Order: sequence, then structure tokens, then C-alpha cells
Amino acid sequence: MRPGARITAAIEVLDEVVTRHRPVAMALADWGKDHRFAGSGDRSAIGNLVYDALRRRSSLASAMGSDAPRAIALGAAPSSLGVDAAAVIAMCTGEDHTPPPLDERERQGLTDPPPPAAPHIEADVPEWLWPSFVAVFGENAVAEGKALALRAPADLRVNLLKSTRERVLKALASFGAAPSPFSPVGVRIPAPEGPSRTPNLQAEAAFQAGWFEVQDEGSQLAALLTGAGPRMQILDLCAGAGGKTLAMSAATHNTGQIFAYDDDRERLKAIYDRVKRAWTRNIQVLRARDKVALDALGDRFDVVLVDAPCTGTGVWRRRPEAKWRLKESNLESRLAEQISVLDTAARHVKPGGRLVYVTCSLLAAENTGQIAAFLERRPGFRVLPFGEAWRSSIGGAPPPSADGSTDTLLLTPATHGTDGFFIAILERMPEAA
Repeated sequence: MRPGARITAAIEVLDEVVTRHRPVAMALADWGKDHRFAGSGDRSAIGNLVYDALRRRSSLASAMGSDAPRAIALGAAPSSLGVDAAAVIAMCTGEDHTPPPLDERERQGLTDPPPPAAPHIEADVPEWLWPSFVAVFGENAVAEGKALALRAPADLRVNLLKSTRERVLKALASFGAAPSPFSPVGVRIPAPEGPSRTPNLQAEAAFQAGWFEVQDEGSQLAALLTGAGPRMQILDLCAGAGGKTLAMSAATHNTGQIFAYDDDRERLKAIYDRVKRAWTRNIQVLRARDKVALDALGDRFDVVLVDAPCTGTGVWRRRPEAKWRLKESNLESRLAEQISVLDTAARHVKPGGRLVYVTCSLLAAENTGQIAAFLERRPGFRVLPFGEAWRSSIGGAPPPSADGSTDTLLLTPATHGTDGFFIAILERMPEAA
């Protein structure tokens, strides 16, 4: 395909996403089925352009003077395709499936400095959420929003049950693999530039052999901060596909017991193959929604991990369309679910044990607000400052929390290079027995 034809394709896909509200992955997949002549390089470049346009939809619309799919695709094209504005203008002739020529306003949008814009537009954060961002990040709110609008690297967790970080780094050296900044078991593949794509790491022999799992460094750190260790009894209450479950299993050296539970059977399906590939032997997967089996476990656990359902504001780099679809009603639903799952988790923590609450959200209402409300309901628990847990579980000096807290840890792309994750470590006091 001609480069200009890739822009046309991206406009078509964006129209499906923005106008018809179709999921991005589905719209891209259907476009590929209808255009089988497009090679893998074409599909990769088109996908990059679609996602880049959605990541910066607000600021691009401001610069281009329109939020139409054509406008944001053209606005994203220079950086996404790795060319300059003049090249994009020259690509658009209206011939050979390229977009019609740009009008004067579109040319100005590509070549002139962007006009002054409100902070939420500059940060590419929905206007209704901007006060929440400012409340958490203060003067850093724009920088945090901008970082959430960039491409994300591919982070991997080395499975120490089957390999070492050195072996994984060697196996993936051709992809530019390097140790991740904070996790002692992390490996990072840089984010792709221009039309290039993130490699299909799950097709690598090392992945098939169980040497590593694809897992953001923030998620790795959350699993490490649980303090999971040999012979412990652990409950992963919202296990999903099992990323943190597997990480905790490796930390226990396949000893003790880990119970994995989730209300969503579809989310839980992937865990079975992952357990086999990772060579773990101490994970028991409970049937989804089997509340009787869950209740029967009692308060026996050294660690209960709650990876709570949330708005997902911390993973906008990877799911940019979700940014613009999020509504206040979604937040209200998530807050109610978080209260329920926290209260369920509390019943399973033994005296002296830990309840670790994790979200991939950056909103205080889902994070510090939930912890404050929980401690009012459950005075038998206290917060363990994350620095103490970091030194004992990971070692060395902990990084600062992006919100300035010394009790709980907020990880962000701008401050830590991870996805956005909130981690609170709560201890059940022995006298609460």
C-alpha cells in the first residue's frame, strides 16, 4: 500500500470507532479481513496511526480545528508514520486510494504551532475528569496526562521457576531488551517508533517455554509488594487472567498455596494455559462465581490480593478509546464494586496478614478515597507504608509516589515509566482476632 492509502485506511477505521462506537481491535480486524491484500507492515502502520490518533484525540482536534476522523488521522500522521508534515501533505492527492488533498485549514493544522488550549486539551484528558487529575497531581497534571497519551513499551516478567533475567535478555536482545528500572524480574522492550510495531513476543520460543510473561512493570511491582513468599497461604480475589497470581507463585518458589478466584469466567479462562506453561504447582483455581467455595476458605490467608475492578484510567496508553468513553456512571459502578470486593477480602485475611489493594486507576475516589472509607469500616486494619514493604520485598530505596503520599504508592507513566497503578498495603492487626 502507498503511505497515503494507509492514512485513508486509518480514517475508515477511526470512523467505525468514533462514529459507530465499535471497539478498536474489532474495527481493525474487520478492516484487515476486508482488505486481505494489505501486508503485515501495512496493518501495523494503520493500527499505530489509529491508536496514536485516539491517544491524542483532544489535542489533535484542537490543532486541526476538527475532531472528525479525517482531521485526527491527518494530525497524528507525521509522528505516527515517521515523516514530516510536508510529506503527509504530498501523500494526499486523492489518487490510488489516498485521501483527497488537504484544505488550507488542514495544512495550517499540520504546519503551524498548535494554538493555545485549555490544560485538559493539552493533556488529552476528558474535561469532566480534569478536576480529579489536578486534585491528584497538582501542577504535574498536564505532564501526567501527556505521558498517558504516548505509546507504551512491552514489559515482561521473568519466570524464575524456569529461567533467569540474563537468559531472557539474551534471548530477546534483537528487540532491544533491557532490564526494567524497578522490578528485579522485569525486562523492557522499547515502545515502537513511527510505523514499526511491537514484536509478537508470544510467538518467541522463550515465551512458549515459559521463560517470561508479558506484564507491565507496575503490575509486577504490585505482586512483589504483596510480600508473597515461601509456604504462604495466598488468595488472589480478582485473579483475571492470572498475571499477578503467577508472579506470586514464582515468589513462593512453588510452595504454600495460592487460590485464584474471579467473578468473571471469561477473564479467568486464560489462567489455565498460563499455569501450565509457567510450571507452577501451587495454584488452585476456584470456579468463577463459586461463592460457597470462596466463603469456605475462611480467614486463613497471609496475603489477600485485590486487583479491583476500576475505570482503567492508568492504562490509557494501551486502551486509548476507553478514555473518551468513560462516563461518571461507570465510575459510580466501579466504586460500588470496589467497596464490595474490599469487604469480601477483609473476611479472608488472618490476624497479622496483609490485604493488598490494587487498581489501574489514577483517580483518588477509587484509590485513597476507598482506603480511607475501608479503614473507617474496618478499624482492625492499618496501612503499612509502601516504603517498608518495598525495602523488605524488593530492596533498596523506594521511588516517590506520584501523588506525594508516603503511605500508598501511585505509579504513573510520567513519574515511573509504568502504567498507572495504585497500591495500598493493609495489615490486619493481631488484636483484631
